[in-house]
Amino acid sequence: MNLNNIAIFCGSSNGANESYVKAANDMGKFLALTNRKLIYGGAKVGCMGELANASLTYHGHVIGVIPQKLVDVEIAHEDINELHTVADMHERKAKMAELADGFIALPGGAGTLEEWFEVFTWLQLGYHKKPCGFLNINGFYDPLISMLENTVKEGFMKKSYLDLIIIDPNPKSLIEKMEAFEMNSISKW
Repeated sequence: MNLNNIAIFCGSSNGANESYVKAANDMGKFLALTNRKLIYGGAKVGCMGELANASLTYHGHVIGVIPQKLVDVEIAHEDINELHTVADMHERKAKMAELADGFIALPGGAGTLEEWFEVFTWLQLGYHKKPCGFLNINGFYDPLISMLENTVKEGFMKKSYLDLIIIDPNPKSLIEKMEAFEMNSISKW
């Protein structure tokens, strides 16, 4: 699978550990140096801003998708290559999904999780066949993976769906795993 356009969901804050900012920088740099377009939430703050700035520093192409409400509070990154201003979060997610060949969540809060889980649900339901991964910095996503394992154990999710999630702490190896992704035919019911 060719991943030229990667959507990244991540925090609009820096988080409590400097490794999260470093991970955002490393991912932005890696995308730029491998000629991949970054598609992200369009903000200039937090890990989102760090991600975009790192990609721009290495001459990457950065596409932001941001709701008008966030433009109004002046957190839009105006120095990126393309900035799509949309009406709301629903339109933001749809536009990012349309533009992306794959999806990655870096550490972040409820918004990061909500955006990633929506595209992951779409994968389960067959609305797309694009890989979904976690950049698992310092085991950030380990508790969530344990929770998802529990959903399998308790009969709310098939193990085959859990196996669709690609997890790695390194941008290069995560994207390599995502490029090897093949969506097998899985029946939801």
